[in-house]
Amino acid sequence: MSSSPQVPLEQVVKVRRAPRYGVFTALGAALGVVAAMILATVFDGTSEASPYTQVDYSLSQAFGFIMLWCVPAGILLAMLIALLLDRTVGRRSRDVTAVHELVVDEG
Repeated sequence: MSSSPQVPLEQVVKVRRAPRYGVFTALGAALGVVAAMILATVFDGTSEASPYTQVDYSLSQAFGFIMLWCVPAGILLAMLIALLLDRTVGRRSRDVTAVHELVVDEG
């Protein structure tokens, strides 16, 4: 006859809220796309060719180039906000009682 170790049925644990980083990443990327759209329409450039490449860039190409900078910047900004929220809101934790249950399958 083997004896199984006794597991406490109730245990007090700490619970805290944490931000969902995936949501903040998606919102930051969306913010970057919106910022790129605004910047591409406000600063449409000139109708002259680029002095470095001698290529005339269209509005959609300029939007793509601006988006290469704005999307990572938006993600970085959103992740910094998420980290700040985690530091401030995450400090508040509360104690709750967790109950361990043993389920036996009699099949």
